[in-house]
Amino acid sequence: MSKAGYPYDNAPMERFYNTFKNCFYYRYTFESVEMLDEMTRRYMNWYNYVRPHSANGYLTPMEARSK
Repeated sequence: MSKAGYPYDNAPMERFYNTFKNCFYYRYTFESVEMLDEMTRRYMNWYNYVRPHSANGYLTPMEARSK
């Protein structure tokens, strides 16, 4: 583990959290924790199986992983 204040050690997760917050969390209003949980599951499925990523040569993470 790195010390606090060194985000470069964990750049992939920092990038994911930025995308998660800007493309999902800040765009919706959640009426309950259960609704947040369900929509987060749906977002994660979309992020991993549908959304192409430029870092993966425009493949989804699951497509890139299976190569």
